[in-house]
Amino acid sequence: MQVVVKPRKIGGSLVVTIPKEIVQKERIKPGQPLIIQIKKSRADFFGALKELPSFSKKDEFYEK
Repeated sequence: MQVVVKPRKIGGSLVVTIPKEIVQKERIKPGQPLIIQIKKSRADFFGALKELPSFSKKDEFYEK
């Protein structure tokens, strides 16, 4: 099962919370050993460049 979570800082460590739905579906119990695979998600830049004007035909055919 795969889920995207954000780590929180507690003391000098980072902590992730397993959502309740996954705990129930996978029947995870407190103290049960788990294997966790860490993979950074890509940054989402959707809407980050709102101030940029739309491209025009002139822009598409611009050559240096």
